Amino acid sequence: MSPSYRDYILAQPWWLLALALLPILVWWRGRVGKAPAVSFPTAFILRDLGFKAKSTYGGLTFGLVLVSLFFAIIALARPQKVTSRTEDKTEGIAICLTVDVSLSMLIEDFFIGGSPVNRITAAKRVMRDFIRERDNDRVGIVAFAGAPYQPCPLTLDHEWLESNLDRVQTGIMEDGTAIGSGLAAAARRLEKETVPSKVIILLTDGSNNSGKLSPQDAARLAATLGQKIYTIAIGTPGVHRIPLPDGRVITSGRQEFDEGTLKDVARIGNGSFYMAQDISALKEIFDTIDRLEKKEIKRRSIVETEEFFFIPAALAAALLGLALLLRMTFLNSAPVAVAT
Repeated sequence: MSPSYRDYILAQPWWLLALALLPILVWWRGRVGKAPAVSFPTAFILRDLGFKAKSTYGGLTFGLVLVSLFFAIIALARPQKVTSRTEDKTEGIAICLTVDVSLSMLIEDFFIGGSPVNRITAAKRVMRDFIRERDNDRVGIVAFAGAPYQPCPLTLDHEWLESNLDRVQTGIMEDGTAIGSGLAAAARRLEKETVPSKVIILLTDGSNNSGKLSPQDAARLAATLGQKIYTIAIGTPGVHRIPLPDGRVITSGRQEFDEGTLKDVARIGNGSFYMAQDISALKEIFDTIDRLEKKEIKRRSIVETEEFFFIPAALAAALLGLALLLRMTFLNSAPVAVAT
């Protein structure tokens, strides 16, 4: 977009008061008497000889000087082009999404667009939207089944993170639900971050049955490191069919959620516990966490200027030089003879 006149200012506008001197100079020059002359008694004999003087040229050099003074005053007022910009300074948040990828996450008790999807697909759909909302935050993913693994390290490259969500899948680790180990892996990963605010979002559909570390002890470790924990139980209770990637279908045991443990973990981690039994509830939970974990944004305005005084200064010098050149050459004048 081309700059408008509003983009230009005068750094020292009081110099414009000097422009009032220009009409005074014009008036003063108008009061000057006749041109200098030498009186000779018999000069009338030469009166009609030669060419008539072009007296109008005398005003040309004066006009050039006036215009030169005008541009010189504008240069002294220092015209500038202003570039203003707003800089957002945010300390950001480090967020580790800690996701259960045990076989029970393949239960298809969620619906997207009227079609049944499994729990892990629903979770990744909502996590993708959540990641897109966290522009300035480092976000990563720790997955766990019988043991944890890290499919996506913490990063500011959210486009890369979204493209690698498919790495969050079942069958990578032995089956089981090692909530404590998953929490501890997330806490260790967040410990390396230097931002002041660190958050773990734990999403699971079962109770802790694997690993050597209890969820409560892992939560205490995270809390000691200054990390906040939100816990989400995903899925519906009851007995479900689990379609496996190899085409087989198995039946789950009765689906139960250890709400007490998840509530303890959230309390120890100074967070909250949520229950999500459908895609809209899961999305609302992530929206709530998104609102709760907003970073502080500090804005400051930065004004940059580009000097343009050299343009009128160059014009003033050029016009003054032209006036002097004309005065000393083509418009050079001498006293005229006046007959008496």
